[in-house]
Amino acid sequence: MTLKMSNREVDGVTVVALDGRIVLGEETNSLREKVKGLLGEGKQKLVLDMSNVSLIDSAGLGTLVGVHQSARTRGASLSLCNVGSKIKELLVMTRLIVIFGEGVSNNEAEVVRALSKGA
Repeated sequence: MTLKMSNREVDGVTVVALDGRIVLGEETNSLREKVKGLLGEGKQKLVLDMSNVSLIDSAGLGTLVGVHQSARTRGASLSLCNVGSKIKELLVMTRLIVIFGEGVSNNEAEVVRALSKGA
């Protein structure tokens, strides 16, 4: 099952809706390429909408960390929204939640508002 992605602009923030699984293989590669392309276009404020992510494995977690680092390296920010309880639990258990810090929220509007204000 491929990872479907669509993006839209909200108040100067690029929201990428993810639909499917973030697992080793085509899915993680396509997510990396999507974020790389958006950063290449000069997008500085990215939000990954995780509401329709059904599964994430260790490679998927690694990919989230990798794209977050890529964004930071380019002076951009990458946040997560609508993170389900299972995925949030994984982020907490693996202590990867620390990497995203305040950039994990269950509310897209909150994240977009914070980023559009430059927070």
